[in-house]
Amino acid sequence: MRRNSPFWALTLVLAVLPSAGCLFRTRPVEEQYSKAPLLETTQQGLIDGLNQQAEKIHSLQATVDIDSSSGGAKKGHVTDYKEIRGYVLARKPAMLHMIGLMPIVRTTAFDMVSDGNEFKLWIPPKNRFVVGRNDVKNPNVDQPMENIRPQNIYDALLIRPIDDSELAVMEKGYQTLHDAKGHPILQEDYELVVIRKRGERDGVLSRKIIFSRTDLHPIRQYIYDEQGRVATDARYADYKDYDGISFPSRIEIYRPEEEYDIKMNILKLELNKALKDEQFALSQPPGAQVVHLDRPQSSSVVVAAPDGAR
Repeated sequence: MRRNSPFWALTLVLAVLPSAGCLFRTRPVEEQYSKAPLLETTQQGLIDGLNQQAEKIHSLQATVDIDSSSGGAKKGHVTDYKEIRGYVLARKPAMLHMIGLMPIVRTTAFDMVSDGNEFKLWIPPKNRFVVGRNDVKNPNVDQPMENIRPQNIYDALLIRPIDDSELAVMEKGYQTLHDAKGHPILQEDYELVVIRKRGERDGVLSRKIIFSRTDLHPIRQYIYDEQGRVATDARYADYKDYDGISFPSRIEIYRPEEEYDIKMNILKLELNKALKDEQFALSQPPGAQVVHLDRPQSSSVVVAAPDGAR
């Protein structure tokens, strides 16, 4: 039988080239897998753990250090603000009161409250008192503080349980960590994708909650808007025991649309302390410039008269 010369020539080339190192090269992989022991659980185990944790907490009162920044690709630059001392009150189902103090002098930098539907925000350095519904979106690049909604902070602080109106599906994923020398390390995680039901055959992406495999604590939560875009990206770290309840001592809240980032380092935390309605009240200061976000632009700003002028 006559041999096909081109075929044998090609076979010879393929056999020789690998040994000569011409067809491939070996390169190191920067990311290594974590050697930390990992915990196992099921989809229902994650849901039950999350819901049990949510049931344990009815209110919180915290002293925090706050680092914040505003801006990004839309604005063209990022402004970092000095660390300030803050106080946070939260009570279910949706009430929040947060106060920030100026560095050194400790005067009020901002004061905000929300009852879950409407919010009030007092900014003394600007003499502006902002009021509106939590669902009103009116990003103000010139007044980045006015883009903050207390409800968004509440939703990130107290992770909601997964109820009967939602469907959760577990996914196994990876997170990139860094060792003491800054080298990237891959570690497996669990991810719960939460769908909010709309009718019998329809639903909308609501949240994605990522759990560490080392302790099964939530370490990140994505909250989505109705169009499926990330509205809030919250991170949780350094869990500590507070009277028998595990809670993160470091929380970061990023809002991509409004381009602001808030990092809270919890210095003191009291859980399930009785909080009165009066602790979530905020009165309009006399003489403040009042901004109504849910009114037409031309009539949204009103200067309140001092008490003596009324």
